[in-house]
Amino acid sequence: MSTADADLFAVRALELRLLDPATRADPAAIDALLHAEFVEFGASGTVWTRRATIDELSSAPPSGPIEFLDMEGRSIGDDAVLLTFRTRNGDRTALRSSLWIREDDRWQLLFHQGTLIGITLTDQ
Repeated sequence: MSTADADLFAVRALELRLLDPATRADPAAIDALLHAEFVEFGASGTVWTRRATIDELSSAPPSGPIEFLDMEGRSIGDDAVLLTFRTRNGDRTALRSSLWIREDDRWQLLFHQGTLIGITLTDQ
């Protein structure tokens, strides 16, 4: 496996960990995955800071499993990976993008954006 493929595999696994309800309920686990300068443009239109994200995820009531679809990763440098995917949670479907960076030999999420969609996208 090439270094780029190993990086994509590692980052995908970390993203999936963030979608896991057990991780989302654990402030220390979330803290370890988010970069110190993390920002999210949420599907709700809210801009989330790192601290607000940790507080919100760890205090929210447990949700059902979050389904992910069509996850693709692209290396955009030696120490940066962009993931794009869709999530479905109940009747909410969102397009998502995550920018992961490696510092001190550790991958962390620097930026995330979610955009709600009301239709299913298909290739035409």
